[in-house]
Amino acid sequence: MSQSIHKDIKNGVATLTLNRPEVFNSFNREMALSLQSELDACATDASVRAIVITGSGKAFCAGQDLKEVTDPALNPGFKKILEEHYNPIISKIRAIEKPIIAAVNGVAAGAGANIAIACDIVIAHEKVSFIQAFSKIGLVPDSAGTFFLPRLIGFGKASALMMLGDKVSATDAEKMGMIYKVTTLDDFQTEIETTTMTLAQMPTKALGMTKRLLNESMNNTLAQQLALESMLQIEAAQSEDYAEGVAAFVEKRKPNFKGN
Repeated sequence: MSQSIHKDIKNGVATLTLNRPEVFNSFNREMALSLQSELDACATDASVRAIVITGSGKAFCAGQDLKEVTDPALNPGFKKILEEHYNPIISKIRAIEKPIIAAVNGVAAGAGANIAIACDIVIAHEKVSFIQAFSKIGLVPDSAGTFFLPRLIGFGKASALMMLGDKVSATDAEKMGMIYKVTTLDDFQTEIETTTMTLAQMPTKALGMTKRLLNESMNNTLAQQLALESMLQIEAAQSEDYAEGVAAFVEKRKPNFKGN
């Protein structure tokens, strides 16, 4: 069992905690492959209806462990790091048709920041900062940062943050649309639990299809997106959760969604 990823499943919510606090949860090969494995397990586990990615200790994730890439005995090379570590993580986060929440508990830098913003919902507390740290060491942004950040905050703002490597507070990140919500430090854990429990009790199948629609909207024409919306709406209308949702509305009661 991996020591670098801690998994806890409770009430339909799987919490995946990056667990290398001594290096601010920076990624080495073992942690990257373990996170992929745990994401795959969550994708196929019917009892998991929402996923949280967070960090242990003071950081969410400081990106790549530079000790790994500067040690000749350990360095897997950037081609392997990107093609076998980060790219698959981002692809899995977007492909899993369940809501994935980034609970950003501390600094999110480099690949750590971009993994966070690839999630469906990002919640951070007021002491958190986000940093596109790549330019500080002569690298370019990876982990789909150049794909998601311009779409979240606009081309010009993303360009400046990536080139200058500015530190962005969680409060400013929320204002510019980079993240969904910032909380006080005291309210952070309660907000995460409330949000994830809400998602875990919602119609999982419909949420998954919504995620698919959002993914496809990145490249579709209007006509293609309308056609996909129609196809998936027809499929959603045949689900047990839709029948339950309508029945609950008519009967003026809280729906009991099963995720089917």
